[in-house]
Amino acid sequence: MSLPAVPSPAAALRLRGRVFGPERPVVMAVVNRTPDSFYAAARYDESTADAAVARAAQEGADLVDVGGVRAGRGPAVDAAEEIARVVPLVERVRDRHPELLVSVDTWRAEVAAAAADAGADLINDTWAGHDPRLVEVAAARGLGVVCSHTGGAVPRTDPFRVAYPPQAPGADPLDGVVDDVVATVSAGARRAVELGVDPASVLVDPTHDFGKTTWHSVHLVRRTQALVALGYPVLMALSRKDFVGESLDLPPEERLEGTLAATAVAAWLGARVFRVHDVRATRRVLDMVATIRGERPPARAVRGLA
Repeated sequence: MSLPAVPSPAAALRLRGRVFGPERPVVMAVVNRTPDSFYAAARYDESTADAAVARAAQEGADLVDVGGVRAGRGPAVDAAEEIARVVPLVERVRDRHPELLVSVDTWRAEVAAAAADAGADLINDTWAGHDPRLVEVAAARGLGVVCSHTGGAVPRTDPFRVAYPPQAPGADPLDGVVDDVVATVSAGARRAVELGVDPASVLVDPTHDFGKTTWHSVHLVRRTQALVALGYPVLMALSRKDFVGESLDLPPEERLEGTLAATAVAAWLGARVFRVHDVRATRRVLDMVATIRGERPPARAVRGLA
């Protein structure tokens, strides 16, 4: 009987000189400095954000992703307010948790520049280069950058009847979204490298839910290897998203198991970095998948030997 081969190893991630190989899947903890995040438990203000960072570090996070604006629709937040929410926290993380890398979730170049000055290591551009200057900031400051896909959607908008026709005759109709994602993030990654960003510091993110239906997002998990084949570290932001909730008919508060199932599949298929609300549970799932893949030894292996 022929068994399926273990998928190809994930690309290594390098940020500010630190390298994460396949034996260490990367956990990116969400720390939203917003009062209106879709997941109430992830809303942190100035008095609670520091404790959230400390907890993430204790539970096994490698990165914290600090955001100052809700991704979806909501009250307007200008660049000055976003900077006020994000930059002081970045400074405190850099000072108090030198072992943690810091990502900033923004689409604005001026916010990225202020975050870079405060000590950020990565710019998480979840709106697919809406501000083309943002990647220039990352290149000039020696930061990593996330290249994402929104299907042309602009910041803080929700998808409506989006469609991605497949390019190949007779292909799975859902492969159109894979084709579009691959083309978009490849172009973004090439531009980042041409500007001088280290290729190992360029992450590609299919960006589930953004500019996509639930069918699209589920299919992108299924086709994770198409992103891995590009040769860049693949970021998956799956945590408690609507495609998980709609698949299981559950609200954000009850989407942990669905998130972890999608996480395990994507990790097995070679995704590298996971943006999460639940650090400890995700760390354990990813470490177990890495052990099954043969990339990480068991922490303790005495059964049958002692």
